[in-house]
Amino acid sequence: MTEVLFGIDRLLADPTLRAPLKGRRVALVAHPASVTADLRHSLDALAACDDICLTAAFGPQHGLKGDKQDNMVETEDEIDPVLNIPVFSLYGQVRKPTRTMMDTADVFLFDLQDLGCRIYTFVTTLLYLLQAADEASKAGTPKSVWVLDRPNPAGRPVEGLTLLPGQESFVGAGPMPMRHGLTLGEMGHWFIRHFGLNVDYQVVAMQGWQPDAAPGHGWPDSRIWINPSPNAANLNMARAYAGTVMLEGATLSEGRGTTRPLEVLFGAPDVDAAAVLAEMREVAPEWLAGCAVRECWFTPTFHKHAGQLCSALMIHAEGPFYDHAAFRPWRLQALAFKAVRNLYPDYPIWRDFPYEYEFTRLAIDVINGGPGLREWVDNPGATPADLDAAAAADEAAWVAATRDLLLY
Repeated sequence: MTEVLFGIDRLLADPTLRAPLKGRRVALVAHPASVTADLRHSLDALAACDDICLTAAFGPQHGLKGDKQDNMVETEDEIDPVLNIPVFSLYGQVRKPTRTMMDTADVFLFDLQDLGCRIYTFVTTLLYLLQAADEASKAGTPKSVWVLDRPNPAGRPVEGLTLLPGQESFVGAGPMPMRHGLTLGEMGHWFIRHFGLNVDYQVVAMQGWQPDAAPGHGWPDSRIWINPSPNAANLNMARAYAGTVMLEGATLSEGRGTTRPLEVLFGAPDVDAAAVLAEMREVAPEWLAGCAVRECWFTPTFHKHAGQLCSALMIHAEGPFYDHAAFRPWRLQALAFKAVRNLYPDYPIWRDFPYEYEFTRLAIDVINGGPGLREWVDNPGATPADLDAAAAADEAAWVAATRDLLLY
């Protein structure tokens, strides 16, 4: 078993890496999965270092404790009862750090476990922090941002349509595909280059991470999984998420209110899952590659269809069923939508209530960074080849644009 050291582990183990922090005020951006190899929370581990002066902490969506369940459920600012430092919420009154928040520290350590998906809001939180640091620099108070790098559990594969100009949101930080294939350390470099930011930025890189190595293909088998958000329960979810997250823009259940959320292609009391799976195999069997899809049933205890028995399809991108190179979750989920539309032409697939503070656009379009996916699903004449061609061009362009930023 190859030992893999995450950025936080290397920072704690090497005094020379910490040396530039001496005499400077340090803030930490963290969540429940911000832990060391021995499962200490990064905030506690850094606070125990005599050469680090912690003056603030920040929590992203779902909070520093990760206790907030759903979208648009906010977290309040608080004071840490042990360290007596402010803990600012970046998913409450604001999502971008304010000038007052930025004034609490000189160096901001960013230690969030990501899922490798554009819509997972920790990516946008990194951009907003970099933009706030850029603004502070322009105002004459330069700030440093260090990303303590962690794995992309979905690995290097890239998939999905590129977010279109004017479609930016808290779940769409910029023109990237749904599954971006980068670590957050690498993404920070892309943000700085793409948006022309002036930030003292550095990455405390991982040691020993091999993004293409089996069996984890991005997630090292030497590290246990800890939920970075309440519904990110395991590696199977992380692999499927770039597809299943689109269900947040649908009336179909993504499995919230069950023990395996965001690991299903859908659940609904009025849709025949077996028939949908048969239609998927008829329309584009190649898009089912790399995993197993199994008919199942569940009754959500809360959220969509709460208390109703739902017919569903479960994804197993794990064990002997998983082929890292062949699995394409975004296309798989698109195919499930297409099959539902083919079988139920009048079914109200798309939810029409606010999503991530966007009140005028359909949630599915916010999630996909444009209407392309929805229009493809709803167009009876649109074929898998049409969507594949559009996505493949965007995917190739992203790979070419980010190749020089890869650290591993």
